[in-house]
Order: sequence, then structure tokens, then C-alpha cells
Amino acid sequence: MNAKTVLPAVAMTAVSMVLTLAVVVMWLGGAVPWPVALVVGLGIDGGWLATLAYERRLAAQGDHSTPVTVVGWFFGLVATGVLVAHALAAEESAGAWLAVAWLPVAAKALWLVHGLWERTALTPGALGAIRGIQQEARDEAAVARARLRAEAATEETRLTAVTAAGARVARVQARTAQTLSRAWSTLKSARDGEDTGRALTSVTTRVTAGVAPAWELPVWGPIEPVPALALEAAPALTDGELDRLVDEIRHSETPALSYREMATRFRAAGHSASEVRLRAAWKRVAA
Repeated sequence: MNAKTVLPAVAMTAVSMVLTLAVVVMWLGGAVPWPVALVVGLGIDGGWLATLAYERRLAAQGDHSTPVTVVGWFFGLVATGVLVAHALAAEESAGAWLAVAWLPVAAKALWLVHGLWERTALTPGALGAIRGIQQEARDEAAVARARLRAEAATEETRLTAVTAAGARVARVQARTAQTLSRAWSTLKSARDGEDTGRALTSVTTRVTAGVAPAWELPVWGPIEPVPALALEAAPALTDGELDRLVDEIRHSETPALSYREMATRFRAAGHSASEVRLRAAWKRVAA
């Protein structure tokens, strides 16, 4: 992973230094002796490289120096200025020289990116833990989505079933109401018909001469509830009688019955007593 950021920075640095040295030697070689131009080019590149090496040393120690960074950018801007000035003064291929004048600044920017990567780099163990946490979160989210979809589908199925059942009930009620309505209409038509009176006269006893008893239609209405049969309450047992019954049931078997068994047999025999009185009688007998 380190090579992905450091190799481009090294390559850009080498290209920019060679280009700067070549431009200085070609540009100043006609005005001053070429050794002097070579020294000037090496000075610019040397200052650029020295500050870069010192910055890398401080970065390896986890430190940072603002003056060194400023000096390094100064040398980078000087190299860029030399390339731009040479491109502007060149009579031929000025555009091509301007196109490569940004290489020193680009090299400094790549080293800056590499430094930021180093300050934020994590160990393989930490990266693995982060990937595990992210995968766990994705799994939980997927399970939650699946659960929600399943619950939504179940609720939709339930609502569909309830709606269908309600529709069936409504249809049955509608058919029943229609049948009752037709039956009621038939009864009313038969009651109000012209031949009803003569038919009743022929099958019923007259109450008054020339008058037949009226045929009343059945009335649908509330029904009076039938009162429940009132059972006579059994007389309450006295404490003595209760003690005697508890003692007899308790010693009906050997060994003596427990309270729960005694209470079950007591009530199965048809006797009645509150739980409080029955437990009090048990305590008096068992004491």
C-alpha cells in the first residue's frame, strides 16, 4: 500500500529535478559558462532534495517543522518559476515548456499526499477489525430489512384474509336480509290481500257478526331474558362441624392426607367453606 503513494512521488521528483537542471543549463549556458549553470541547477535541485529528505526524516519520527516545509515549497516554486520563465523566453515550443512547468509543484503535492497517507495509515489488524465491524453492521441491517419485509408480508396476508372473511360475512348478511325482506313482503301481501278475510272467516270462529279476527304479523324485537334458577344456598357449617369434617377426611387414609388433598376431597364431597375458614380448621385439627 505504501508503494502506491511513494512511487509516483519519487518518479515525479526525479523528472522535475532532471527537467529543472536541463532547463537551467540550456537557458544560462549561453550567458555564463556551463559549469556555473550546472552549479545553479544543482543548487536548486539540491535545496529541493535536502528539504524533502529532512521533511521525510521528521515525518518518520512523528514530527513536523513548518520552517522546513516553507523552505521546501520555496525551492519548488523557484524551480517552477525557472521553468515558466524559460518557457516565456523560448522562441519555439513555448507551449510545450509551459505544459511541463508545473512538475516541481506537482512533485511537492504528491509528497504532501504521501505524508497525509502515512499519518492516517492503519495496521492490517485494525483494518481487519474495521472490515469486520462494517460487515457485522451490514449483516444486521440486512437481517432487519428481511424481518421488516417478512412482517409486512405477514400483515398483508392477515389483512387480506380478514378482509375476505369480512366480505363473505357481509355477502351472507346481505343475502339473509334480502331473503327475510322477500319473506316479509310475502307475509304482508298475504295479510293485506282481498281473499285473506274470506279465508279467515272460513277457518276461524266469528267474534262479531260479519267480522273475522285480524291476522297479526309476528313482531321481531328484544327477547326478555329468562331469569336464572335461584339455587338455595346451603347452610354454612359451624366451626365445630367444619373441624369434624376436616379431621375425618384428613384421617381417612394412612398416612394422614395433606392440606391440598384434604381440600380437594372436601369440596368433591359437596361441602362448602371459604378458603380462609378451611385453612383455619386445618390448623386447629392438625395442631
